[in-house]
Amino acid sequence: MKAKPIYDDDELEILKAWEAGALKPVSAMAQQIKAHRAVAEATFKKDQRLNIRISSKDLKSLQARALEEGIPYQTFAASLLHKFVSGHLVNQR
Repeated sequence: MKAKPIYDDDELEILKAWEAGALKPVSAMAQQIKAHRAVAEATFKKDQRLNIRISSKDLKSLQARALEEGIPYQTFAASLLHKFVSGHLVNQR
């Protein structure tokens, strides 16, 4: 099994900028945090139900992958659907 890198490319870029002292404090940080929270809550608001039928093999595989990620399988499935419909799900085969 291939080991996951500790940091992805974006995180490495941020780390290098931090170590170089190139990052500056955000003005009005409390307001920024409040605005970001509002966007996140609106984005992840779960106000609809989806019932689907899938094979038991696929469900077991989904549950196993969710366990590897350390999250409930329904949360994992919702995350996959969100990534797909928003164009962020990437095939790495």
